[in-house]
Amino acid sequence: MKKFQWIWLLLIAVTVLVFTGANIMVWNRKTTESGRAYRVEINRICRELEEGANAAALEEYPMIKGIIKLPEDATAQQQKAFFQGENTDYVIRSINGNYYRIEYQNSREMIDMTMVLIMNLGLGIMAVTMFGITGYLRHSLIKPFQGISELPYELSKGNLTVGLKENKNRFFGKFIWGLDLLRETLEENRKKELKLQQEKQTLILSISHDIKTPLSAIKLYAKALARNLYDTEEKRVEVVENINKKADEIEGFISEIVKASNEDFLNLEVRSGEFYLEELFRQIQDYYQEKLELLRIPFECEKGENCLVKGDLDRAVEVMQNIIENAIKYGDGSYIRVEVAEEEDCRLFIVKNSGCRLKQEELPHIFDSFWRGSNTQNQPGSGLGLYICRQLMHKMDGDIYAWKKEGEMQITVVFRMV
Repeated sequence: MKKFQWIWLLLIAVTVLVFTGANIMVWNRKTTESGRAYRVEINRICRELEEGANAAALEEYPMIKGIIKLPEDATAQQQKAFFQGENTDYVIRSINGNYYRIEYQNSREMIDMTMVLIMNLGLGIMAVTMFGITGYLRHSLIKPFQGISELPYELSKGNLTVGLKENKNRFFGKFIWGLDLLRETLEENRKKELKLQQEKQTLILSISHDIKTPLSAIKLYAKALARNLYDTEEKRVEVVENINKKADEIEGFISEIVKASNEDFLNLEVRSGEFYLEELFRQIQDYYQEKLELLRIPFECEKGENCLVKGDLDRAVEVMQNIIENAIKYGDGSYIRVEVAEEEDCRLFIVKNSGCRLKQEELPHIFDSFWRGSNTQNQPGSGLGLYICRQLMHKMDGDIYAWKKEGEMQITVVFRMV
């Protein structure tokens, strides 16, 4: 805000300089040029009188108001009135022994004053408009932005308790609402993560405690067998069976740990609803048409018949974006195509890209979590993209599958019609 105040002071200084400079220029022009027109007419009249003319035709001289000759027998009072004149502009000339008072009007001065007024009025309107616009920008853009400028920094530090006041600003209202929604989402996700970590930690501690009992029994049975404490074969067989039972118990506990680790750790939420395929198509085309042009990758997006399908539009866009990003990252850049097909009561979005280097035997694993194929090489990634896509599509009552054909990768996303 302090920088803006300096800018405002600079604008005021520039405005003052412009006003002062413009008025000085007009004034100099007026003082240097305003007398030229009427002086020329006075000189012409004087020449006519010197040449013997009794009177000059005033209609030929628009700036001359009148010519008065001083009588030869003028009284002192008449002479005083003649030389002092009235409230008008005039000059005194001595011509052929007689005195003439030539009265004139300075129309140039009147014109220049009008120009000065018009100029200052125009500059004043411009100044008011400029300060009005800057004041509006300060109130509508700079001040609201100043109020939210610290929020991203606070979020980066993990401070999620700082809220934002509701704002109806036409420029930042939706942006502020989105930032506050992002903060609430991050805070909710952190709570869920902490709860999940607590539940898993509790599960691990509980199972670890439960494992100790059968493990201690196995150790006791093993020591007894090593010392040959069981004198009959039947007793030894019974002990071996008990060891096997305890081992089965431990195996069951381990299965619970594996099952818990394979649960939906991302906790993906999907709003049950419906949307038109045309909206999904529009968002994908609007975003990737320009991006792929910049990357110089030919992009074809086939528009199919518009219909209503089940699912969450935002999540559907996320799925399609994830697939196309993989096509950009792992393809050779020759082309990317999006085709639409029909199959019974479903609509299929098929994303094709050239240059697939994924091995055929790796294809069944591409939707597994944390799995990355041999074609990833030095490309960054977590191995969760397609796994998330499959989880989202299943929650939207859809499906996703992939196949490889002659070096072309094809990912098919299935939406169920309403």
